[in-house]
Amino acid sequence: MKLKLAVIFGGMSTEHEISCISGASVIKSLNKDKYDICSIYIDKDGRWFEVLNIEENEKKIINNIIEFLKNFDIVFPVLHGLYGEDGTIQGLFELLKIPYVGCGVLSSSIGMDKVYSKIIFEKAQINQSNYIYVKKYNDKYIYISNNFDEKILELKDILNICEENLKYPMFVKPSNSGSSVGINKVSNKEKLKDAIMEAGRFDKKILIEEGIKGKEVECAVLGNEEIITSCVGEIKVFDKFYSYDAKYNSQESEILIPANISEEKSNEIKVLAEKAFKAIDGRGFARVDFFVEDNTDKVYINEINTMPGFTNISMYPKLFDKSGIKYESLLDKMIEISLYNY
Repeated sequence: MKLKLAVIFGGMSTEHEISCISGASVIKSLNKDKYDICSIYIDKDGRWFEVLNIEENEKKIINNIIEFLKNFDIVFPVLHGLYGEDGTIQGLFELLKIPYVGCGVLSSSIGMDKVYSKIIFEKAQINQSNYIYVKKYNDKYIYISNNFDEKILELKDILNICEENLKYPMFVKPSNSGSSVGINKVSNKEKLKDAIMEAGRFDKKILIEEGIKGKEVECAVLGNEEIITSCVGEIKVFDKFYSYDAKYNSQESEILIPANISEEKSNEIKVLAEKAFKAIDGRGFARVDFFVEDNTDKVYINEINTMPGFTNISMYPKLFDKSGIKYESLLDKMIEISLYNY
């Protein structure tokens, strides 16, 4: 008997369009002999639709979402960003006792929140770049110290704190945003000011990190207690950094699989990827991103992505393809692993 599977894509985040591409790719690649597939689209206003014909965009609205979801054996939320990758929709599935693919509520929320994932990685003693954490507060900002004391300051004071504690270039990021949306690389105080104001448009919590000059590398993980790690891939960016545009629109950014690093360094990254995944209480799958610093060869964790892209150019499936697990088999394994939890 076929497994009744719902694939959900779209959503209300800034990554809506990428989610649609990822969702279409997953639906196309799923084994139709194994799964009775229903495609569910969430528009930018949060309305849910059953997609009757994905190629012709034929769909009908779902009036009772809860009862509709109860028809399925498992749900695959191919949703990036807020309300899909941050534990929100996972909480809905938990309440309804519906099995779902991917990380749970806690690991999804931690993975989505760049500030709090850094706190977890720090506890796990995984090396990372120096950072400052601030929160937007009306027309001012709240500086949060290392021991979580808070102080309301003007933006000019925040800029001074950043320059006193971090070196240029710096990266300014909304704490809860994916696909590099709202992220800027800055090299002076004026640009730092603009970048903090820009990040504040996407989230009240803002992360300012000291830049690491080196290779950008990524490792995919798959599993629950027993983890499979992929080979390590490298992103050669022909832009200031691996921005949204560089990820999805640039023809110049290049992916190297395997990465141009030593076997010893690759093994170190695999161990750290598994450790980071377990540190956030991950299950199912994730992609873990690192830097390998020039000159020192030191590894720094950048972030963990609990719902990586599944487009035809996305790193996660490419890494496992190179490691011997083809796309269709990878999807099967992801679904099987998720069902073990129920």
